[in-house]
Amino acid sequence: MSATSSDTKNGAGNHRSLLRRLPSVGRLLEAAASEPDLAAFGQPLLTETLRQTLDAARESILDGRLQEAPAEAALLAEAGERLQGLVAPTLHPVINATGVIIHTNLGRATLSRAAQAAVAAAASAYSTLEFDLPSGKRGSRSLHAEGLIRQVTGAEGGMVANNTAAALLLMLSALCQGREVIISRGQLIEIGGGFRIPDVLAQSGVRLVEVGTTNRTHLRDYEAAITPDTAAILVAHHSNFKIVGFATEPPLADLAQLAHDHDLLLLYDQGSGCLLETSAFGLDHEPTVGEGLAAGCHLVAFSGDKLLGGPQAGILAGRASLVDICKKHPLARAVRADKLCLAGLSATLTHYLKEEALAEIPIWRLIGRTGEELAETVQRWTAYLDKRGIPGNALTATSTVGGGSLPGTTLPAVVLVLDHPHVDALAARLRRESPHVIGRIQDGRLHFDPRTVFPDQEAALLQAITNAWRAFPD
Repeated sequence: MSATSSDTKNGAGNHRSLLRRLPSVGRLLEAAASEPDLAAFGQPLLTETLRQTLDAARESILDGRLQEAPAEAALLAEAGERLQGLVAPTLHPVINATGVIIHTNLGRATLSRAAQAAVAAAASAYSTLEFDLPSGKRGSRSLHAEGLIRQVTGAEGGMVANNTAAALLLMLSALCQGREVIISRGQLIEIGGGFRIPDVLAQSGVRLVEVGTTNRTHLRDYEAAITPDTAAILVAHHSNFKIVGFATEPPLADLAQLAHDHDLLLLYDQGSGCLLETSAFGLDHEPTVGEGLAAGCHLVAFSGDKLLGGPQAGILAGRASLVDICKKHPLARAVRADKLCLAGLSATLTHYLKEEALAEIPIWRLIGRTGEELAETVQRWTAYLDKRGIPGNALTATSTVGGGSLPGTTLPAVVLVLDHPHVDALAARLRRESPHVIGRIQDGRLHFDPRTVFPDQEAALLQAITNAWRAFPD
């Protein structure tokens, strides 16, 4: 017999010996009964997890990765890790030190304390979501935010869907399905996640009529495209990009007059949900919802969690008769907002009604932070880190609004900069801290922008930086 054949037989025999030493599922179940952390999961899930753990151990023995049979305690520990992985949350709070105020990947707008309390109240008890207290009969969920939408925007009617794409889809399906809708080629935009306005329009069952060019569309282009089958003109605000140079589009008021003259609807996807004048903060002017309505748009669609500063929502505001048609369309139920959204949105809109949005809504407080305030914050951070042997520097930089709002517009900022030989590894280590810290790598250095770090997060941020820095050898 050759040496190779002998080795193979010996290896197979050793594998069988190790496999025989593995405990049975039943034995592990008995041992797990005295482990509260394991027993809490219930027998069916625990049994399946123990079986998977044993299967993995067998595979490791057979392919030579394990030279000894794992002890019972080790198998139980691995099963515990598997079970914890099943229930570990995937939605984690983070410290946003990127300087992007409305960061889509990090959840967009943070809610005001009043909005948080309203959401918690709606979640903690039964509510009058669709119940009318005076009559004791079924009510309508639309009334919870509709009155506030009317008051804040000046519209005749309003309703809430679960996001702006849903509001746009509902609006077009209810009012224009089977007919033509005219839109400028310069407004056939792609929004986050690869979703494109033309695809949304196609799902609504309308026939899209493109007019003009990418950079220039004239009123006469719209007028020339009108046919007896035209239902509406749709305007999509350039909320996430900017066209500069040799470019033009007709004002909303001119399109409103054209629509009126031809008995058409003028529908406006405003996008950002802006209700305040952004130029007061040194930003470009962002068209507001009120301006769209004042210009003569029949319906305006906008977001709840961008510049409005509330929860994710798609809001329709405008002519009451058109809003009512949208409410009664079968799609309205599929895209309706839930009680938590309505509670948070109502609280957010109340801030605008009481003229306290600048003080109470977090994104407006972040936008309004001054350069002096940011510089003082970074100075305090660098002093703290210097005492711990961590060299940090202050650098003049810029913050952005983000979230598909005010593209190309920045705010002056002062940021904390860390030089580190392993900057990517340091950033990754910070993402594993608790709470997780998201900074910005630029020019080979790690930047932390205080504009998007809330005051009650500063201590945790500095501790996380200290922990991460010390994790690397000198």
